[in-house]
Amino acid sequence: MKKVVFITGATSGFGRAAARKFASEGWALVITGRREDRLQALQAELVETVPVFYKTLDVRNQADVQQLVEGLPDPFNEVACLINNAGLALSPKPAQETELADWHTMIDTNITGLVNMTHALLPSLIKVGEGASIINVGSIAGQWPYPGSHVYGASKAFVQQFSYNLRCDLLGTGVRVTDLAPGIAETEFTLVRTGGDQQASDALYANTQALSAEDIANAMYYIATLPPHICINHMEVMPTRQAWSPFAIHRE
Repeated sequence: MKKVVFITGATSGFGRAAARKFASEGWALVITGRREDRLQALQAELVETVPVFYKTLDVRNQADVQQLVEGLPDPFNEVACLINNAGLALSPKPAQETELADWHTMIDTNITGLVNMTHALLPSLIKVGEGASIINVGSIAGQWPYPGSHVYGASKAFVQQFSYNLRCDLLGTGVRVTDLAPGIAETEFTLVRTGGDQQASDALYANTQALSAEDIANAMYYIATLPPHICINHMEVMPTRQAWSPFAIHRE
């Protein structure tokens, strides 16, 4: 029986790359996201290689999450790896200039959605036991503050602490938990964050070499396939061309 990986936010970026990576290694897939056309296209691309089950899903809706998990057919109902990838950033402006609705959207997606998904799949992961993995996609923003990060960075700090605390609770079950925290990566992330501003997205990635979605997918696969006695608690991944800056100082 093939191992099953459940991927949220599989319609683009890290999630889509992860689906392709795990499929290439023979894992069965459960892929979810909010754009059905993209899920259908990804299933059509991969289904000749491995079993693929897809379902449109907004992880913010707890009832829909629970219904999906409880209704997973064989062989998709024994999930060995959960990749909590669904998430977003909005309003890269100072906190005092942002809309409260954008803050709520980030909290509801990055925190509530991740919690909904994790709680629903814990029974399956614990049943699989030794070697099962939860990979929560955090961010360097959860560790290192910067202007315009406000609620996004705070939500990713939650992801880190939730991962650590979940790891404590799951001690003895064999289930591993990892906070995977990427740095700058060239995906649709910035387009979403800027409300579709292609020029802003292009400018961010110009004349440098960011991480790719495939880089992070490879890291996910590495984490999920380590020997069962090894758990990576936190993996922070930056491109070589990204580093920290000095503290900002306001001067009169």
